[in-house]
Amino acid sequence: MRLATGLSVLVLGAGGIGHAVVSNLETGIGRVDPFKDMKNRPEGGHGTNLLLVGTDGRDTITKAQKKKYKLGGTPCHCTDTLMLVHLSADKQRASVVSLPRDSYVEIPAHTDRTTDEEHSPHPVKLNAAYAEGGPHLTVRTVEQMTGIKIDHYLEVDFTSFMKTVDTLGGVEICTARPLKDSYTGLNLAPGTHKLDGGEALQYVRSRHVDGTADLGRVQRQQKFVAALIEQTTSSGLLMNPVKLQQVASSMLASVRADKGFGTEQMLELGQAMRGFTPASSEFASVPVVEGGYPVKGIGTTVKWDTREAKKLFRALREDEPLARHLPRQPRATVVGVAPEQIRVQVYNGTPKDGLGQTVDAALRSTGFNTTRAPLNGGPGDRLRTLVTYDPRWDRSAKALATALPGCELRPVKGQGGTMKVTAGSDFTKVRPVKAEDPRRGEFGTVTGDQVICP
Repeated sequence: MRLATGLSVLVLGAGGIGHAVVSNLETGIGRVDPFKDMKNRPEGGHGTNLLLVGTDGRDTITKAQKKKYKLGGTPCHCTDTLMLVHLSADKQRASVVSLPRDSYVEIPAHTDRTTDEEHSPHPVKLNAAYAEGGPHLTVRTVEQMTGIKIDHYLEVDFTSFMKTVDTLGGVEICTARPLKDSYTGLNLAPGTHKLDGGEALQYVRSRHVDGTADLGRVQRQQKFVAALIEQTTSSGLLMNPVKLQQVASSMLASVRADKGFGTEQMLELGQAMRGFTPASSEFASVPVVEGGYPVKGIGTTVKWDTREAKKLFRALREDEPLARHLPRQPRATVVGVAPEQIRVQVYNGTPKDGLGQTVDAALRSTGFNTTRAPLNGGPGDRLRTLVTYDPRWDRSAKALATALPGCELRPVKGQGGTMKVTAGSDFTKVRPVKAEDPRRGEFGTVTGDQVICP
């Protein structure tokens, strides 16, 4: 996740800085050789595949930062996040696939990098591959699991992530419900927030916000990367070489990459992707079987759905978009309750013929479960649209009110679960709204423009 942040800035902007500056930036990258002496690797496909690895390294974090953002404790020297990024051959699309860190894997035979002890193949959680064998074993394990040949390897720690976000001036995130995690210190009220580096790190690391655990964390990570791309491409950063160099330098301070990812590769990617937007990115997760998969001596792991996972990685090898069957959705405001779950009865509170039918149809088109039979609201001419609701369904009422900007909200005890909308003469249109988690296509795929703030 942290690497995806830096990579987005670096790749999107490389073409706008120039060869000399990029060459200078390259000298700040730490180098590793994850592909040394590797044999029996998968065949290469179309496009470029990058393995992005975020470690739990925190050696350069200050005591104040550790206390404020709850980053204390002893690092496990393992991977905190792994993402497989496929850049299409035409450089028009980036497919980002999250690899759950608790995935069950059969690790290949290797030499332990700490003890020099020889290990035969054995089961572990995916994030342990780095602890036992570093970048080399991590790449071998991922290639063995996915059948995807990794072209480049990129690794970053907590510090460079926070510095990059701060240099960007923060990243905007929106949520329709409170997000609180005592383990990371995350505490966001419903609404839109501009997160600084430390807050952004809390946001992408939190696993105890609700019962969704890592699944919820993955979805928040996807929203964050999409928001980062939106800010990078719309803020003018790519046209400001000085600012862009500052951002890239901050990110590269703690980055490690394979020796083959140098100046020419940065420039090629950057120049090809100058027109990149959130809609150009798509995010998916490896399909998994329901329920945990306990393994003696390891604990509960995540087991991949073999059949569906093969389909996903086949699509990447063949350079196919993962979201090709996903219908495009209009830009919509995020609400805490899905419109489909909200029952609405519409009334016409004006003398205007057909207004009730118009409002009913408009609400239904954005997903609300209307009765399709609007009624007359009685004599008179209501100026302001009114929404009455039972206080027990206040979250549904707030979602409905979001779709009717300027309306009056009035609680009525005992009304029941059906919201009542009395259209006034001030009605102009219904604002599109959507649930917190957008409709997802095959492999849980969403495009970046579906998860950023409206």
